[in-house]
Amino acid sequence: MHEAGNGWRYLIEHIQDAVVEFEFVDGEPVIRGVNGAFVDVFGYDREELVGASLNGYIVPDWLAEEAAALDGRTAAGEINYRRVKRQTADGLREFLYRAVPYENPDAGRDGFAVYTDLTDITRTERQLRVLNRVLRHNLRNAVTVIAGNTEHLRDRLDGTEREITDTIAGAAGDLRTLTSEAARIQRLLEAEDPDDPSIDAVPLIRGVVAEYRETNPAASIETDLPESIAVSATKRLRTAIDALVENAIEHNPADEPRVCVRIDPAENAWVDVLVEDDGPLIPAAERDVVTGDAEITPTRHGSGLGLWLVKWTTERFGGDLAFGESDLGGNSVRLRLQRTDG
Repeated sequence: MHEAGNGWRYLIEHIQDAVVEFEFVDGEPVIRGVNGAFVDVFGYDREELVGASLNGYIVPDWLAEEAAALDGRTAAGEINYRRVKRQTADGLREFLYRAVPYENPDAGRDGFAVYTDLTDITRTERQLRVLNRVLRHNLRNAVTVIAGNTEHLRDRLDGTEREITDTIAGAAGDLRTLTSEAARIQRLLEAEDPDDPSIDAVPLIRGVVAEYRETNPAASIETDLPESIAVSATKRLRTAIDALVENAIEHNPADEPRVCVRIDPAENAWVDVLVEDDGPLIPAAERDVVTGDAEITPTRHGSGLGLWLVKWTTERFGGDLAFGESDLGGNSVRLRLQRTDG
C-alpha cells in the first residue's frame, strides 16, 4: 500500500476483507494497491490490477451509474457505506462496501475501499426466509385440516381407536405450537430495535405472571421482584419470559406445578431475571445445544424452538442465557441483561 507505515501495511495485507487503495485520475478511481484478500475474493492478479481502472475490473456496465455516484461522494470527501454488487472473475457477488477518502499532499484526494463479501450470508438468509414462510403457511393449513378431521373421527370411535386419534391430535397440537414458535422467532429476527433500548422489566413480568395465573389456576406462580428495574431490552422481552413460564408449567407433570419468577441484580451493570420451577430438569443434551456447548447434529438439535426463542431474544439485547437447578428442585433459567437508567 502506498506510503503506509509498516504496521498499517501489515494490517491491511492480512485483514480478511478485500481492501484496495486508489487515486482519482480525471474522476476515475485508479488502483494503486490491493491486499491479498482482494486478490483472493475478486480473482484478479495483483500485477494486472495496479495502475488499472478499479471500476473497469469490478463494476458491471449496468451498475456504472451507481458506481459513478459513489465515486463522486468519495471524491468530495464523503465516506460511503452501502451494499453493492460487484463483478469478480467468477461472476457477481454481493458486498458491504465502505470507501474512505483521504488527502494525499502529492496527488490530491485518494481513498481506500473495503469490500466485505456478503454473498453466502445474504443468499442463506433469503433462502431460509422463503423456506420458513412457505413451511409455516403449509404446516399451519395442514395442521388445521388434521386436527379438525381427527376430532370429527374421534366422536365416532371408542376404545383403542379413540386413543389412536388422541395421539394424532396431540401430534397436531405439537406441530401447531412449533409453527407458532417459528412465527415468533421470525418476528424477532426481522424487527428493528432502537439504538438504546430500555424497558422496566417488572411490569412486563407481572403481566406475564397474571396471565398464567388466570389460565393455569392449579399452578402456584410466585414472584420476587423490586418495585422497578430498567434493563436494555424492548417489550419483546415479554416473549422470552412468556416462553419460560409456559415451559415450566406445561412440562411439569405435577398436579400443582410451582414456578417462581424473580429478579436478582447480579452486579451494578447487570440484572438477572430467573424463572425457576420444581419440574423435571431440561435434558443436559438439549441445554448444551442451546448454549453452544454441544454441536447441532441431525439427531441433536433440541426438542422444540422455545428455548431457541429465549436464547435469541436474550442475545438480541446483548444478554446471556444460562441454565441451572433451582431451590425448588427443578430448573433455574437465567436471563442476564444489562441494566439501564430507564
